[in-house]
Amino acid sequence: MDGKKLEFKGEEALRELERLTTNARELQEAILRDIISRNKETEYLRKYMMGAEDISKFKSMVPIVTYEHVQPYIERISNGEDSSIISGHPIVEMLRSSGTTRGKPRLMPSIAEDLDRRTYMYNLLMPIMSKYMPGLDKGKVMHLLFIKAETILPYGMPARSVLTSYYKSDHFRCREPDPFNNLTSPNEVILCPDSRQSMYCQLLSGLIHRHSVLRLGAVFASALLRSITFLEQNWRELANDIRLGQLNPSITDQACRAAMSHMLVSPNLTIADEIESICNKASWRGILVHLWPKVKCIEAVLTGTMAQYIPMLEFYSGGGIPLVCTMYASSESYFGVNLNPLCHPNDVSYTLLPNMAYLEFIELDNGLRCGNEEEVQKEKVIGLVDVKVGKYYEIVVTTFAGLYRYRVGDVLQVTGFYNNAPQFKFICRRNVILSIDLDKTNEEDLHKSITVAKEILEKQNYLLTEYTSYADSSSVPGHYVLFWEIKLMSEKLESGKAQSLVHPELIEGCCIAIEESLDYVYRRCRTNDRSVGPLEIRLLEYGTFEALMDLLISQGSSINQYKTPRCVEPGPALDLLNSKVMGSFFSPKDPTWNAGL
Repeated sequence: MDGKKLEFKGEEALRELERLTTNARELQEAILRDIISRNKETEYLRKYMMGAEDISKFKSMVPIVTYEHVQPYIERISNGEDSSIISGHPIVEMLRSSGTTRGKPRLMPSIAEDLDRRTYMYNLLMPIMSKYMPGLDKGKVMHLLFIKAETILPYGMPARSVLTSYYKSDHFRCREPDPFNNLTSPNEVILCPDSRQSMYCQLLSGLIHRHSVLRLGAVFASALLRSITFLEQNWRELANDIRLGQLNPSITDQACRAAMSHMLVSPNLTIADEIESICNKASWRGILVHLWPKVKCIEAVLTGTMAQYIPMLEFYSGGGIPLVCTMYASSESYFGVNLNPLCHPNDVSYTLLPNMAYLEFIELDNGLRCGNEEEVQKEKVIGLVDVKVGKYYEIVVTTFAGLYRYRVGDVLQVTGFYNNAPQFKFICRRNVILSIDLDKTNEEDLHKSITVAKEILEKQNYLLTEYTSYADSSSVPGHYVLFWEIKLMSEKLESGKAQSLVHPELIEGCCIAIEESLDYVYRRCRTNDRSVGPLEIRLLEYGTFEALMDLLISQGSSINQYKTPRCVEPGPALDLLNSKVMGSFFSPKDPTWNAGL
């Protein structure tokens, strides 16, 4: 990476940001030259460049690709072939992306140096935060951090999430003491593979230190809300542990018990009484600032699909403290930082750093229209510093670990520049219409799963005439909602008779079939992570979708080009659908899932 130093303090970090953003073009060219030089003898680059190192040849000869193009190389390495087919450095692990292909998580190659890059960006965050919120080194940080199950590939290489990779690394476990990142939870608790026991002990640690916590959060907003729900269900047990100075016997992980024994050294009746008094209130509005009265901000990813959780976090925080989004990253690469952390989550723009990877951008026609084409016109692919304010782009990344001109799938809008580095607002994932946590369901996948359910209905003489969907985050965990209009094949479309006569077991069976047809990550979130709730089907009165069409046309849609939206957002359309519900049915069991790839 550009420079070997990983740690920065205060003004030094801000000077580093000025250097990076001022020299964005030069640093991007240097990154690409370095990647080509290191990896020119790989099978992949030799196929297209035949050993050349010229940047212009890279841009003209190396194709822009999706995961389907990369996947065969990933599978070869996973099955024991040498890393040199795509990377000049040994690939030490595969990072599981939350994106999916053919129902499986995507695997992204990672080299040892990638951990240095992630640590480099993490160490820039607190100097930025401290610029706006002084005194963050005078207390503790309650970050709820969790690892996920990992898989060992056939020839011994681990496949894990990017965050699990970082938390298990020496960069995290053996980090130097840092007053700006003095976590309430011991490492052993964060690294506990049992998410319930980990959450219990992390919340207990945070409550013990409740008068010292200055920052509160989780990586994703969904995880923080899950933790609040868990607290709502278990606060009496947590308070009792503090009252007795003894850990609940339900915590059986020995590393957790040993670590927590250093905190629960004696009974603390005062804190236990405070917790009980606060949590016993009829309303939990502002519960976070009541339990942690010195907290200055809440940190979590709240952009993209996570924006749906902003109202709930504002409720639990009382709306009086900032919700902070610090950085933009993915399994493929870490990209940028938020230089204005106190802005509202809806206004967040990330400044992309030019020394993380080589970045290109596909300009999108007609605003957000991405299209499904695999081939990209070369003239529409431009470099980091050549993007235009107001335009929408899909990001393309080239990394040291062996991704070349890879389409990440994120849609961004340029909002401005900081020095010579562009600032982007995250808009969405390409073609994703439903998402609660790490799950990402596009229209095609939803249609395929609905088709399976339609076959079940038809065998019982029912016909699904129309449908749409909604990601319901009004409760935790959130869940998918499908709005259906059905009829008996033997009847005319009248009065919603089919909905009133349908057997609940039939629709519940459809719920099960749909969930079984959704991808690996959705089923993991449902069955293992418990971050997505059971799928719900709401049966509607006859004529509801005709009324929906009338509503949307009255709001400006063209009657000539009208298509039933396959996903709706909160607003008049959702209100109309909910006003016509005749019955609601939930999936009665978890979908199948196993940790093996």
